[in-house]
Formats: sequence, structure tokens, C-alpha cells
Amino acid sequence: MRKNEKLNKWLWKWHFIAGIISLPFILILSVTGAIYLFKADYETPRQQHIREVVVSGEPISYQKQWEIANDNAIKKPNSIVLSKSANRATEFISGRFGGKSSLYVNPYSGQVSGEIISKKTDMFKIRKLHGELLMGKFGTKIIELVASWMLVLILTGLYVWWPSRGWKLKGFFIPRTSEGKRTFFRDLHSISGFWISGLLILILAGGFPWTDVFGENFKQVQKITNTGYPATWQGHQLQSIPKDKSLTLDQMVAKASTLNLPGKVTLDFPKGPKGVFSVSNFNPSDLGTQQKIHFDQYTGEEILKLHWQDVGVLMRGRMWVMAFHQGEFGTWNWVLMLLTAIALIIMSASALVSYILRKRKGSWGIPKVPVAFKIGYGIIIILVVLAIIFPLFGVSLLLILIIDFFKRRTKVNIPKTISP
Repeated sequence: MRKNEKLNKWLWKWHFIAGIISLPFILILSVTGAIYLFKADYETPRQQHIREVVVSGEPISYQKQWEIANDNAIKKPNSIVLSKSANRATEFISGRFGGKSSLYVNPYSGQVSGEIISKKTDMFKIRKLHGELLMGKFGTKIIELVASWMLVLILTGLYVWWPSRGWKLKGFFIPRTSEGKRTFFRDLHSISGFWISGLLILILAGGFPWTDVFGENFKQVQKITNTGYPATWQGHQLQSIPKDKSLTLDQMVAKASTLNLPGKVTLDFPKGPKGVFSVSNFNPSDLGTQQKIHFDQYTGEEILKLHWQDVGVLMRGRMWVMAFHQGEFGTWNWVLMLLTAIALIIMSASALVSYILRKRKGSWGIPKVPVAFKIGYGIIIILVVLAIIFPLFGVSLLLILIIDFFKRRTKVNIPKTISP
């Protein structure tokens, strides 16, 4: 591929600037992301005494366990997880997302074995550091801005690195060791970046739905195009026909168990006398098997059954990339995410070393661009599209261009001194 050398220098300049600004945050994201992949390995042994019980006799009724949970939970439980093992404590869930807590009841003794509050766990703090730098909404926006510029880093890096005069095959795999430390670390950075570039774009796609600005805009697009969850997915509009007595929790659990849904199966409790029981399964390793079924709380009759195919295409795509981002498709996905995180750490560290070896004292070392270079319409269109899709990137780019404009203007207006 024959490259435009002036364009190459311009893209190298912006790759360099974006890298210098983003590097510390990219290291934080890659390290915390790698740590979070070990969430289950870290939490399982520490929570085993809460989640697991000794099988002893016949279990007490789910209805009785529900009453115990209501009396002991911080918040009144809104759902129960259907246990698939005799030695598992019954999990009652209160709240959602960051406010979620789980109270566990021993189904044989009726004693509360413990309560796990999500926001008080170590891995929740790692997740918050990964997603918002422990700085709340402001931190989330910083991460979103960095993620936006990471796309620019990937695209510009691919162009700058790609050889214009041909390259031996080993150049795509092995850094040069005979041309000095700077060349070695630069090659290590570019080669590792090349091989994980596609994965990084996919991983970024899985992270953007959690962001504030892009995430909210994406939700609005889903709403306008009707490509999110169906309006009936949560069952708020559905109603049971009130009668003298509703089903016991045991009857409803028995009915939900006959569905034989794969993955983690949850039964949501009715909200009020007209509310409905809702059964759903969380099965990220095979998203297509997920369902949501609503039942009349008095008769147990099925009111509505929704399959994964009833979910809009944008939501299905969103859930797929989010599951991939978290390595939830099985061992291969988990290993791939871990290796990508390690490669990103290596790529970032080698870029920093290469920069230190290149940098001259008293200078940032920003690459120079020929004065005669003019940005083509193709680049402008790409930047405008990126700015529309990622508004925080657009605002930051506009700010940088304004600063650059005034710096140029200041240089032009500085009077030249005449030597005597």
C-alpha cells in the first residue's frame, strides 16, 4: 500500500498526542479489566460459607423462607434465584445493579447464612475503578472520552505502522533487536497493537453501552427505532386478575422449575395485588436461550412468553458485545480477554519506554507536520462522523482545534526582532 507521507506525519502527530494523554488511563483500564476477569475465582472461596449449606433432612417451604428473608433483608426482596443444587442456600435478591444485595437462607434450618451487598465487595470497587475511576459520573465521562480516543489511536496506529515499501513476514511477528532499544520497543508496541486492534474495537464496543453520553444516546436510538427490549419484557403493563388467594411461592417455584430453563433462573415477585410472577434466565454463554415468561399470580396461568428473538436487534447486539467484553462466552472468551488485557499492558508500557528513549530534554517531542499539508475531505468526514457518534470526542477535538488555532495566530502576530 502506497502511503501519503504528509498524511502519515499528520496522523502520527495525532496518534502521538492521543497516546500521551490516554496512556495512564489505558494502563488502569487494562490492569483492572484483567483483575476483574478473576471475579468468580476470587469471590467463590470467600463467599462459600454463605452460599453453601450442609444437607440435613427435608427443606422447609419456600414460602417460609421468603418470610424469613423479608424479616432479615436490608431491603424487601424482589426476586428469588431457583437453586439447582441441594447444598445451595436459597438466594433472595433485593434491588438492582449497583444497589443489589443478596440474602441467603439455609433451606433446612431456616437460618440466614449471610448477606452479600454488591457495593461492599472488593470486586465491585475494581469494577468502579475500571468504569469510573472511583469518581462517579465525572469519572465515567473521563473513561468514555479515553475510550473514544482509543478508537482514534487504533485507526491512526494501523495507518502509521503499515509498511509502504513492503515488509518481510517476520516483521508482523518479531520486533527488531539489532537496531537499538528504541526501535525494539517501538516494534513491540506496534506489532502487539496490530494483532489486537480488531479485538480492542470489539471490546470497546462492549464497554461503550455502560457510558453516560454515548450509552444514553444509544438507548434513545433503541427507543426511537423500537430495537430494544419489548415494552412487555419487564411486565409492568401486565396484570393479574385479583382473586381471594394468590399462589404460594412453592407452587410458583414448582411451575418455574418445569420450564427447564438453562443458566441462572430467577423468579420475580408480583408488585402489588395486580402484579405478576415473572420467570427469566440469564445465560450469557448462549444468549439465544434466554426467555421471559409472565404468570398470573392467582391462577398461575401463563400470560405472556417472550423469547430472545423478540428482543430488538440493537439490544441483542449490545448484549452480545457486553458479554464478550466480560469474557462470558466460555473459557475461550475468558482466555482471549485476559491475553488481550496483557497485550494491551505490554503495548502501553513499550510505547512509554519508546517515548522516553525518543524524548529530548525540554520538549514534548510532538511530531512535526509539514505546513503545506491540507486535511482532505475524507478525513474531515471521518472526524465528523466520529464526533457525532461519540460526542465527548467531538467536544475534545473542537477544544484542541481552538487551542491550536490561537497558538498559530499568536505565532503569526509576534513581531520579529531585527539584530543591530
